[in-house]
Amino acid sequence: MSAFRPQIPLPCDWPEHAKTGLVQAVALAHLGLTHIRGWCVESPITRVKLKGENARLRAEVGQLREEIRIKDARMARIPAANRPYYPPAERFAILQLKAARAWNLTQTARTFLVAAATIASWQKRLDEDGADALVRIPVPVNRFPDLVSYLVAQLRALLPAMGKVRVADLLARAGLVLGATTVKRLAERAAHRPKPRGFDPAGRKGEKAPTGRTVTANYPHHVWNLDFTVVPTGAGLCAPWLPFCLPQVWPFCWWVAVILDHFSRRLIGFAVFKKEPTSKEVCVFLDQAIKRARRRPKYTVSDQGTQFREEFRAWCKLRGIRARFGAVGKQGSIALTERFIRTLKDECTRRILVPMGLGAFRKEIRLFGIWYNACRPSQALAGRTPLEVFAEGQRHRKDRAVASKRAPIQRERASPHRNCDTPPLALHVTYLEGRKHLPIVELRKAA
Repeated sequence: MSAFRPQIPLPCDWPEHAKTGLVQAVALAHLGLTHIRGWCVESPITRVKLKGENARLRAEVGQLREEIRIKDARMARIPAANRPYYPPAERFAILQLKAARAWNLTQTARTFLVAAATIASWQKRLDEDGADALVRIPVPVNRFPDLVSYLVAQLRALLPAMGKVRVADLLARAGLVLGATTVKRLAERAAHRPKPRGFDPAGRKGEKAPTGRTVTANYPHHVWNLDFTVVPTGAGLCAPWLPFCLPQVWPFCWWVAVILDHFSRRLIGFAVFKKEPTSKEVCVFLDQAIKRARRRPKYTVSDQGTQFREEFRAWCKLRGIRARFGAVGKQGSIALTERFIRTLKDECTRRILVPMGLGAFRKEIRLFGIWYNACRPSQALAGRTPLEVFAEGQRHRKDRAVASKRAPIQRERASPHRNCDTPPLALHVTYLEGRKHLPIVELRKAA
């Protein structure tokens, strides 16, 4: 017995633009639903928000299915022999989707308007390699810029604190040279990777020599920069009003002293204090740093704090070290150490819960120092790490002692034209002793 389906005839006096009216009615319905969903999103009730989001997603799925149905109907009207073939990369994507949806051969063939035997042949020849392979990965790593940009995008997603230039420098050190167009495509503005210029770590070759009392580092351990900073602990540091301010001592904060090599920006040493250190403690800290480095600097650069007065100057004079001090109120006098302290806080102490124990906090600073010296490329050093510049400077100075005049040794960089001949590479990110804020990025041969 057939089901009863009443037939409702169209009225004879419908206007000529009934179809246009139907389209406009759908548009008005969409406007009304959008208004209701907006109210749901702004509702303070979580269940209402979820209900609105669920309705939006269901409507989106229905519309996408209708789009696919319309496109498939158009393709189905074309004879099978005349339909365009799927490129090798799209065949690989189809097989991936088949695995993700757990489809059989028939379901996959019906969805993509091909024969089930075609899908079966793709699976049999999946492991073929070379230019004649029936199924291929979308893009070889070192040949097409799209996958290079994918690596950059993945790196930016994994490490959002890294800037565009640092990403290019990091991949260049690993052997994958990025062109300016690739970086520009991912960045809001053009970012050009700096190039090394001999052994000048800041790349200032060709500029006028500094005048006055400015100290310039010509080799490692020539100039040491000293400074202090306050790092709040998990207990907090201060409150906004004076009567409620907390003292800048432990357990509310740590005092961290750092020594940087001006030539290479390498972290020579650090010390942690429970309160603001005295001149005597600073001198002891410097003696320990000299003992570990087995070298003493010719100059020290610091601010004009209370720790760097009579007792500190007497210590420098006794050891044949010339103390230099940044001008009060002058920007850039101790910029190198200030920049390092900013990096220390942005990429270490503000990303972790600062430990209350002295040993645990020293370990965190020590690990950051290892990562900063060996694994973090610096824009000021033309994409090299402080440890690389430090080692190059030592070799260069040793060579100059043998030969009075010698051309600077340029660090070999991979040529962009070599990328086509290198095997496929994969981005590999590890973390120093499990610290997520201390990434070590490498490029390895793809499996």
